Amino acid sequence: MVLECGEREMGSRGAATVVSQLTRASRMRSKLQTALEASVLEIEDVSHQHAGHAAMREKANSNGETHFNLKVVSPKFEGQSLVKRHRMVYDALADELQSGLHALSIVAKTPQEIVLNPK
Repeated sequence: MVLECGEREMGSRGAATVVSQLTRASRMRSKLQTALEASVLEIEDVSHQHAGHAAMREKANSNGETHFNLKVVSPKFEGQSLVKRHRMVYDALADELQSGLHALSIVAKTPQEIVLNPK
């Protein structure tokens, strides 16, 4: 499942219910958008590709949402090394990493880098 910017999941019983019903991908989207002000934010759940791995079996309560591919384009990455950009993503997702998120594949670019090399 890939969620594009602006997509959200909504519950019907108020804020507490909405938060409890959100998928990990939706929570990640919200946290990354808030922290990084992303102009492009693509989140792909690839957990199914790791279904037989030990980490997936150990995290049975995580609803299978443990492995994600991310593409983030943010002006906040300007002047930052690749390592620093990844740290910024990990910092934004610290709660998710503590609650079952196991692996991220991250593409972190600035808007200028996307203009120069759109891939």
